[in-house]
Amino acid sequence: MYAAERRQWIVDRVRADGRVEVVALAVDLDVTPETIRRDLSVLEDAGLLRRAHGGAIPIERLRFEQELSSRDILLSDEKEAIALRALSFVPAGGSVLIDAGSTTARLARALNPEEELTVVTNSVPVALELGGRENCQLYFIGGRIRSKTMAAVDAWAVRALAEVTVDVAFVGTNGITATRGFSTADQAEAAVKRAMIASAEMVVALADHSKWGEQKFASFASLDEVDVIITDSGAPRDLAGEIEAAGPKVVIA
Repeated sequence: MYAAERRQWIVDRVRADGRVEVVALAVDLDVTPETIRRDLSVLEDAGLLRRAHGGAIPIERLRFEQELSSRDILLSDEKEAIALRALSFVPAGGSVLIDAGSTTARLARALNPEEELTVVTNSVPVALELGGRENCQLYFIGGRIRSKTMAAVDAWAVRALAEVTVDVAFVGTNGITATRGFSTADQAEAAVKRAMIASAEMVVALADHSKWGEQKFASFASLDEVDVIITDSGAPRDLAGEIEAAGPKVVIA
């Protein structure tokens, strides 16, 4: 395969998967990791992707916030594994808060319909999933609905969250770094996430490996404000170790 063909293959792969890893690309293309690193540098200089820790992400992720339906397609197996692992943190007969997001929506679908549970959510998809379950006491937080994420935000949502206390809050994030903690693309959603964290006895963040090392526009929590991060095996080990040393336990699904 010529260099130009290899680089086009890499661009197609990163756009399809949402992230690529140097080692995996080297194996798939039967070249050295050094060759892949040079290819990624060329592609980054051409504005076709952005290098990230141990690999690369599509440049499109930096230009716009993807809609929920688009995000749900990416890293589907990893998100499913994270959601299933999160079930072990659901308190039997207790109360939980489920944030908006593609991975948190999978957690809602995975909840045992026979188990009694109180659920508070600002997510329209989560509310639709759980609204018909007889053993689920569902509270939907009102507010303006963001079309990209189908999340209720703004002052109504923040005020409602100030009036409740839950056992566990399951929150999503668009970025995790060792220096800035957790972040998301929108200030209104960041404000709601902060209110969720304040209303919970325990905070569990659900984040696939593409969120690691990413810093988005609006920060919403420092590392010591989150108790557990559930991620997949693709999370960079050195960064995971650095973050775990700062507070939250890192659980690999």
